[in-house]
Amino acid sequence: MAVVDEAKLRYLDFLSREDRVRHHRYVEEMKQYDLMRSGDISAISESNRLWDSGLYGYLSDDPLKNAKYRFVTTITLATRFAIEGGMDEEDAYNASDLYIQDLDNCKTADDVRRLHTDMMTFFTWAMADMQKAETHSKAVNECMDYIHYHLHEKITVPILAEHVHLNPTYLSELFVRETGTSLSQYVTDKRMEAAENMLKYSEYSFNEIAQILAYRSQSHFTKVFKKHSGMTPGEYRRKYAQAGIWPE
Repeated sequence: MAVVDEAKLRYLDFLSREDRVRHHRYVEEMKQYDLMRSGDISAISESNRLWDSGLYGYLSDDPLKNAKYRFVTTITLATRFAIEGGMDEEDAYNASDLYIQDLDNCKTADDVRRLHTDMMTFFTWAMADMQKAETHSKAVNECMDYIHYHLHEKITVPILAEHVHLNPTYLSELFVRETGTSLSQYVTDKRMEAAENMLKYSEYSFNEIAQILAYRSQSHFTKVFKKHSGMTPGEYRRKYAQAGIWPE
């Protein structure tokens, strides 16, 4: 017998009406993801409105499990819409994996709700940044891609210049002209973005993060991070981590 048959669907519909609970209409539910895909920040408030409306499917008797099941559903859709909107597949799936892993740290339905808001905010702003992104030359795009996949290694202008077959001085000037920032600063900014995500969503120690991101020491990493964010890695983790005991 099929897990879901006509009789079962009708009975669930009956229970929903008895409990005065209905699923969101398809168009109503998809609106938040359409807004997110286009980088419209109203997607965040719209998503929160739907989450808090009480008009959702009955998935579990346990409020926490019910919220967690809903979160997995919403992040699955958000990830697919982001990819359809042009986000790199690997980036989208990695973000999804990190959020789902962080779901284990949620102890209450309110914790899940906050994680849901953070997730929608992340994807919406990521899509907004993509909409604003300028078209760069092939050499600059190749540099950005190389940097993205080699943050764990030493990255210098000569290494990048050799990668794109350009003179180092010319490449440096081209990158500044097209992006408004130097190659070295861009590398630092990307390392700091990665560090922030690791501090928020992983249990890596500060020394491990420093090693992963190719810093010569934890103290050097801490100095650069504080200059970038205004906080030490420990202060940042305590401020933004959802829950859990993090190794020092």
